[in-house]
Amino acid sequence: MSDIDLEREGDIAADFLEELLDIADLDGDIDIDVDGDRAAVEIIGGDLGHLVGRDGEVLDALQELTRLAVYRETGARSRLMLDIAGHRAARKASLVKIAEEAIEQVKSGAVPLSLDPMSPFERKVIHDAVAEAGLRSESEGAGPDRHVVVLPAE
Repeated sequence: MSDIDLEREGDIAADFLEELLDIADLDGDIDIDVDGDRAAVEIIGGDLGHLVGRDGEVLDALQELTRLAVYRETGARSRLMLDIAGHRAARKASLVKIAEEAIEQVKSGAVPLSLDPMSPFERKVIHDAVAEAGLRSESEGAGPDRHVVVLPAE
């Protein structure tokens, strides 16, 4: 997908989210960016913790609704990433630390190493960090029990 298409996704998402904030009478600014191969939209400012919810559950739901709004306008499936008040960015940083600790344990001989169940976003962060370190990882389990297993390089 081209940067222009991703920018259009971001614009559509921003319009949808601005409407949502107006309806809910919430303050927040919207920042649009292109992060690699996906549009990235963040709502910043104000008291937005309730839009994140417990463990990011509300954020995940809002992201899916926003992706549906983009799909309705473009007819194409969106991989848009939504963040609210830096929640995903902070979670990503803590996940990278978890991945680094797991990588060190696997390199020290503790193989395979199963991590706690995680959301798809969280598992992707772990998989990316493990691959970057030259090791392997797999997702195992189903539903809320789906988790990452870190393995040595083949």
